Amino acid sequence: MEIVASAPGKVLMTGGYLVLERPNAGLVLSTNARFYAIVKPFHDDVTSGSWAWSWMDVKLTSPQLGRETAYKLSVKNFTLQSVSSSDARNPFVEQAVQYVIAAAHAKFDQDKKDILQKRLLQGLDITIMGANAFYSYRDQLEAHGLPLTPDSLAQLPPFSSITFNSDNANAAHCKPEVAKTGLGSSAAMTTAVVAALLQYLGVVNLSESAKGHHQDCNSVADLDLVHMIAQTSHCIAQGKVGSGFDVSCAVYGSQRYVRFSPEVLSSAQVAGTRALLQEVVVDVMEGKWDHEMDRFALPPRMTLLLGEPGSGGSSTPSMVGAVKKWQKSEPEKSVYTFTKLSEANSMLEKQLIKLRKLAEEQGMAYDSIIDRCCRHKSEKWTEQSITPSEQAVVEALLGARNAMLDIRGHMRRMGDAAGVPIEPDSQTRLLDATMDMEGVLLAGIPGAGGFDAVFAIILGDSSSQIATAWSSLNVLALPVREDPHGVSLEIGDPRLQEITSGISSANIN
Repeated sequence: MEIVASAPGKVLMTGGYLVLERPNAGLVLSTNARFYAIVKPFHDDVTSGSWAWSWMDVKLTSPQLGRETAYKLSVKNFTLQSVSSSDARNPFVEQAVQYVIAAAHAKFDQDKKDILQKRLLQGLDITIMGANAFYSYRDQLEAHGLPLTPDSLAQLPPFSSITFNSDNANAAHCKPEVAKTGLGSSAAMTTAVVAALLQYLGVVNLSESAKGHHQDCNSVADLDLVHMIAQTSHCIAQGKVGSGFDVSCAVYGSQRYVRFSPEVLSSAQVAGTRALLQEVVVDVMEGKWDHEMDRFALPPRMTLLLGEPGSGGSSTPSMVGAVKKWQKSEPEKSVYTFTKLSEANSMLEKQLIKLRKLAEEQGMAYDSIIDRCCRHKSEKWTEQSITPSEQAVVEALLGARNAMLDIRGHMRRMGDAAGVPIEPDSQTRLLDATMDMEGVLLAGIPGAGGFDAVFAIILGDSSSQIATAWSSLNVLALPVREDPHGVSLEIGDPRLQEITSGISSANIN
């Protein structure tokens, strides 16, 4: 039996830094860039003597990194030990394996535990792969003399080998080891692994809740379990309890998110010192998960576009730490900045919700304005004779645009005060140039900011023009769009799917 699950990457439009504290909300969009986990047995069968084994085999393969790690897992206390000679470890997958198996034991009666034991003794063979959009491939394109365009990216094989940043000591950029685009690869990877393992071990039935479409009680409970175990695994692997918006997005899809109270994971944080994993996972599953998650999506005829400026990404934990340090050193100034930023975030959310409502109630007027505005720069949007209904649409568009300008201003001031490049000068120039292009509603830096990919919200069918304009600015437009779906079961290995779709779409004479 082979199980394949996938989970989406994210773009945090609003809520950077604020979403770390309740009750501040963040708007987070899930994308069509997905991370995949493939789980199958390590051994074809269980031998007669295997029941006496106290350890089971686990193999983790990451083809894009060229890494393979072998583990032994204690059947008694579910802890993993690496038996590979290399130091290549993946703490996110390690925690996911341990917590999923502990959760299965906690939820199953004795009959099911016997079935679980047999499946575990066959071992676990886990493969993880992320869509190319999670990582930077600028170096490969430039090495092959290809232009910085989405068409060039499309020429790369799916799940291509990953580029490592050569300058890890560049503290100014806070570069991570791997050149990433900021789509939340660790959260999507952890969620995909947790979902695949829970499905493989028979703890959940995600076929009922694929991509979050169905909302019956069983499917909601299954998704909630994936969420709880993925959040726990991700936080423990990171060594801290983050806001969790990235994992929530990977599970449920696009949403308005308010974080859970960190105390729900207090027992997990002391696991390995005073608490057994079996007891911890029960606490986690029975804990009060008080996060708020409301469905959200961009208004009709608006497209998310991401552009990679080629700086190798930023380390979010480093930047968050600097901002927290500033909060403690200058509480009055930081509270004022956070309050103003929160007001601007709320205004953007309000205008986007208003635009969605206008699209539903005033469809002709909405379409008429989008058709006109996508061909002009924003200062021309009001220089037309329009009806009162169309006026409401234009005002909401300009309201959303001004809210994003306010957000960017407050984020820059926060970065200056904290001494970190939340919106670096190079990004400011790029975003200003983007917002001055025809058909662009707004542009910003997602999440914690820095040197990750920038995002733009485009009106109508203007995406290709923006991608071309970005290319002239040495910015690579990524083949990433909003896709509101969360975690999903897939049919078969995604590498085979890519090959099959390539063959079927070929023009065979």
